[in-house]
Amino acid sequence: MTTRQIAFTILCSLLSSLVAVGLYRWLVPQQQVIIRESAEARYASQQDLINGIRPRTFVSSSPTSFTEAANAITPAVVFIRSYQSSGNNFLRRSRPETSSSTGSGVIISADGYIVTNNHVVEGGQRFEVTLSDKREYSAEIIGTDPSTDLALLRIEDENLPSIELGNSDSLLVGEWVLAVGNPFNLESTVTAGIVSAKGRNIDILDGQDRIESFIQTDAVVNPGNSGGALVNTNGELIGINTAIITRSGGYEGYSFAVPVNLVAKIVKDLRDYGTVQRGLLGAFITEVTAAVAEEKNLPAVAGVLISRITDDSGAENAGLEVGDVIIGINGAETLTVPSLQEILGQLRPGDQIQLKYLRDGQEKEVKIVLKNKLNSTSPLSSREEQLLHQLGFELRNLSREERKRVGANGVKVMSIFRDSEVESTNMEPGFIITSINKRSVSDLNDAIRLLKRSSGKIVLSGVYESYEGEYFYTFEKP
Repeated sequence: MTTRQIAFTILCSLLSSLVAVGLYRWLVPQQQVIIRESAEARYASQQDLINGIRPRTFVSSSPTSFTEAANAITPAVVFIRSYQSSGNNFLRRSRPETSSSTGSGVIISADGYIVTNNHVVEGGQRFEVTLSDKREYSAEIIGTDPSTDLALLRIEDENLPSIELGNSDSLLVGEWVLAVGNPFNLESTVTAGIVSAKGRNIDILDGQDRIESFIQTDAVVNPGNSGGALVNTNGELIGINTAIITRSGGYEGYSFAVPVNLVAKIVKDLRDYGTVQRGLLGAFITEVTAAVAEEKNLPAVAGVLISRITDDSGAENAGLEVGDVIIGINGAETLTVPSLQEILGQLRPGDQIQLKYLRDGQEKEVKIVLKNKLNSTSPLSSREEQLLHQLGFELRNLSREERKRVGANGVKVMSIFRDSEVESTNMEPGFIITSINKRSVSDLNDAIRLLKRSSGKIVLSGVYESYEGEYFYTFEKP
């Protein structure tokens, strides 16, 4: 084949290729390849601890940038050292201090509020906080809540690095998260993992009011991480690292964090009132088992079974009955006890909820006003609780049936503390106070107001349901 023939063959091939490409572009419609599609934010509004309601503007699970998230959170994670007196020494000199515990904390506002675990500061008398830039501060306790293992501290400074709060309700199983803390006294250690589960109950907290609805992750958490931050890849706080499950004493792949939506409510209560305001349904609850689901002909083995109802509680006033199965609150499903506890844990006495439940195979809805353990819808500050404890008793409002039986308004003495002013009067639990210093008492708010205003001699008058006549008790207010 000659050179001219070879060149002609190559030229024909090139022309054929150009014609084929041109025909393809003309006949086949152009396609668009989308690398990342922006999506409308699916966050519910999260209540900021400082500035009120703030709408979310992005999806929690994207983008996935570990470095940006780590840079955002690391300055806001602190090291906490708790000191405790060791007791009297042999020569009765000044009591030396020993470090009782160490842990981590998270700065949640620029003016120095820090959230951590209750077990990090429990029993301590003095607290030191070290920031990531080595600055050291003395901290004071604002309040603690053993029922959720949370505590709120504060250091005196301004313009401190703080973390933005996320929304743990929008967190997805399988989503990447980072755990940041100070394990083994190492500075600002960052580990990564995924969300393994939500709404976990691992039975580590004590008390009837305990709330366990943990976020489970496989991010590495070791001693010293307690109170540290669990963040999403946007650098938002979505939990406070609290516990691990282990047989060896070290990390074995199971770590648990208190969800930030619950943290935000507890912290706000501690800051505003000094104590947590718990909105109670007024019902004892348990999980739905396969046997219960079969007996009640439920569509699935899911929901929360009511086993008992408290007198004159929100549940009783709304008409709930033993055997009802709760399946939703305020539009959110409550298929397990932890999920219901987490929702109620974010509410206060006086809040109204829309509750969905099953009875005799039928789905029903009802509005319920939550109350506190004193059977009141009003919040009770730590000072008011301290006043009652100082005097030596616990009070609650009378139930509707009690008011009918007694024929009067008042408050009921639930318990009496040993070696208190009230105990010295020989009063017995069950006494119904109808007046204080000859002023009528209609409810708990009246009783606290009158006790706060009174000084010196205090006279309580009232009745017992089991005894006839009116009784009087007198003591001196300390």
